[in-house]
Amino acid sequence: MCALACALWLLCALAASARADGMGPHPWKLELGGYAEFGLGYYTYGEDRTRQGGALRDRRLELDLTRFVAALEGTMPGGFEFEAELELEHGGVGVAKEVEYEEFGELETEVEKGGEVQLEELYLKRSFGRYQLAAGRFYVAMGHLHSRYRPTDYLGAQRSEAETAIFPGQWDEMGLSFTARWPALTMTAQVVNGLDSTGFSSAAWVASGHQGRFEKIRARDLAAVARVELELRGVTLGLSGYVGGANRNRPQADLVKECGGTDDGAASDVAPCGYVRSVVAIGAVDARWRWHGLRGQALGVLGSLSNAAAISRRNDRLSNELGVDRTPVADHALALAAEAGYDVAPLLGTCGAIEPFVRLDYYDTMFEPRADLFDNPRFARTVLGAGVAYTYERAWVGKLELRRRSFATSALRLEHEVQASLGFVY
Repeated sequence: MCALACALWLLCALAASARADGMGPHPWKLELGGYAEFGLGYYTYGEDRTRQGGALRDRRLELDLTRFVAALEGTMPGGFEFEAELELEHGGVGVAKEVEYEEFGELETEVEKGGEVQLEELYLKRSFGRYQLAAGRFYVAMGHLHSRYRPTDYLGAQRSEAETAIFPGQWDEMGLSFTARWPALTMTAQVVNGLDSTGFSSAAWVASGHQGRFEKIRARDLAAVARVELELRGVTLGLSGYVGGANRNRPQADLVKECGGTDDGAASDVAPCGYVRSVVAIGAVDARWRWHGLRGQALGVLGSLSNAAAISRRNDRLSNELGVDRTPVADHALALAAEAGYDVAPLLGTCGAIEPFVRLDYYDTMFEPRADLFDNPRFARTVLGAGVAYTYERAWVGKLELRRRSFATSALRLEHEVQASLGFVY
C-alpha cells in the first residue's frame, strides 16, 4: 500500500512539473513506423548437421517472409511517452511440425505457423532534459541489434549469425532502464528479468534461455546491464556488459541445493537450503563507422556461465513437453563479427547507394569447455560472406550475398549458400 501511494505521489509530481514547464494536458499524438524484410535462400547442403561428416550434400531453395514490424510511438499528458512494437515473423501463427535435429530428428509440434507474433517492446518513458527513465518491455542494451536492427542498418542479407548465436537476437526483456545523453556520450543502465537456464544448450549457449514459453515472465533472478557509447567523427564505439542469474527462473524449482540431515523448513519451503547459484556474465565491444563512401561495423562478445555442469545434468532429465534441446551447455562462448562495404554509386553516376561488401562471422558456443565436456567442433563456425547491397533513400534495400561456412575440423563438410533479401522501412 505504501509503495502504491509513493508511486501515485511520484506520478502526480511529474505531471505537475510538466504543466509548470508548459507541457500540460494535450491530445495524444501518435506516430506509426516500422520495417519489413523477406528473403530467398539457396543451399548446397541438407538441414541435418548432426550426421557424421556434417550435413549431406543437397540442393534446396527456401522462401521466407522474415519479419514485419509495426512500431507505434505516442506522447501523453504530463510529458510521458510510450512505444510499442509488434513483430510478425515467418508469415504469422498457427500450428506446424518441426524437425528438431538436436533431439535426434524428433518431430515437434509448434504452436506457430512456421513463425510467431511477438510484442517486442511496450514501455512508458519520461525525459528530464538529458536523462530518460523507461519502464516496461524494451531491448537489452547489448551489441548492435538493440538499436541497429532495420534492414538498412547492416549490409548482409541477414543479421549477424555470430551475434544472434551467443545471446538472443534483438534481445528484449522487462524491467527499468535509465539513459543519460551528452553530445558525444550515451550511458545506459538497466535492471531486467534474468534468463531461464532450462533453455541453455550446446548450439545456442544461453540465447535459447530467453523467456517466452510461458504466459508470465519469471523474475526471481534479475540481471543488470550497463552500456557506454562514444561517438567520434564518423565512428561510434560501444562497451556493454550483462550479469544475471538464471536458475531461479526455471519453470519448477528443480535445481536446488540438497540439505544435509533433517531440516524443519523442508516441508514448508520450496528451496529450504537455497538454489544452485549460476551467473551469466557477458561482455561485448562494438564499433560502427561511416567515412565518405565507406561504412561497416564490428562486434566482439565473450560470455561466461558458472555452474554449467550442474545445469547440463539437470537439463538432461527435463520433459520433452518443455520443448528445449536438453544438450549440455558450455562454460564459455565467443563471437566475433565484422562487415564493411563501399558505395560505388557516385563512380557509376547512379542514384541510391550500391555497396559491394565483405563479411566475417566467427562463433564458438563451446569455447574452452570444461574437462568432462566434449569440445564438439561443429559448434565452432566461421562464415565468410561477400555480396552487394542496393539502398534507395534509406527507404528500401535489396541484397545479394554468397556465403561459405566452415567448422573447427576439416572432417565436417563445407557449407555454401546464396542469400537474397528485400526490405523496406516506413
